[in-house]
Amino acid sequence: MKPFTYERATSPAAAASAAARPNVKFIAGGTNLLDLMKLEIEAPAHLVDVNGLGLDTIAATADGGLRIGALVSNTDLAADQRVRRDYGVLSRAIVAGASGQLRNKATTAGNLLQRTRCPYFYDTNMACNKRKPGSGCAAIGGYSRQLAVIGGSDACIATYPGDMAVAMRVLDAKVETVNPGGQTRTIPIADFHRLPGTTPHIETALVPGELITAVTLPKPIGGQHFYHKVRDRASYAFALVSVAAVIQRDGTGRVAVGGVAHKPWRVEAAEPAMPQGSRAVAGRLLAGAKPTADNAFKVPLVERTLAAVMAEARTGKASA
Repeated sequence: MKPFTYERATSPAAAASAAARPNVKFIAGGTNLLDLMKLEIEAPAHLVDVNGLGLDTIAATADGGLRIGALVSNTDLAADQRVRRDYGVLSRAIVAGASGQLRNKATTAGNLLQRTRCPYFYDTNMACNKRKPGSGCAAIGGYSRQLAVIGGSDACIATYPGDMAVAMRVLDAKVETVNPGGQTRTIPIADFHRLPGTTPHIETALVPGELITAVTLPKPIGGQHFYHKVRDRASYAFALVSVAAVIQRDGTGRVAVGGVAHKPWRVEAAEPAMPQGSRAVAGRLLAGAKPTADNAFKVPLVERTLAAVMAEARTGKASA
């Protein structure tokens, strides 16, 4: 790990201002950043500790939703009775991720900002446009079993690895931020993560120094909530495919998919087909997919996983 300096921020605006300087990173739980620093994939010259900013509470909003502080731990968020009751898909997605120890440290904002686990990104001997812009993408033409089947580009086929954001996408969450000038804004979760295009190293809509302060959930939408994660082993593994869904009594609903793209993948135009069955929905969700020989199995796996969710919904076993 390369040497770095460190400071504790005293306010969100001060933190954002400090992080606007070149080669500065925020640190909270550090569950992803510290690993990347040890591997010298990330080498910040300065860290801004945001743990003392008081952004660790969950509160009701005026419109009946919830406002989740950026520093709320994954464990506390998944265990919150309001989340378990009204946003079950979110609680289930969080529990499906990582391990108990990591969930105790990982934060809401940090989870949204975690970086890809593409093996070529982690191997500093390999070309990676995400790690070193303009160097090429060794994954294209390489081993791509874990990688994207849709939304990729000639510059990158990495996937977004998280679970929580997939559930937040199906719930239409919004991300609140403060920038280095002290101005605040709200970013719909649909617009927060970016597709790679020609700039895969720019992964979110945040500008340099912009700090996430909270995530808001709209008022509950009811229905049965599901999160099914298909992976190579039963725990502590990233999704090959995951399906977050909220299904109403009449068979209508919402669905988002993880493990298939550079961002949580939801196509609202596919959702009217939900009463017709999983094949109709999956066909629209993955229209235009370009899988490789290694990961072509993901396309039918999305349909089969969604079929399992819909079958479970018909039994009525999931809590509303």
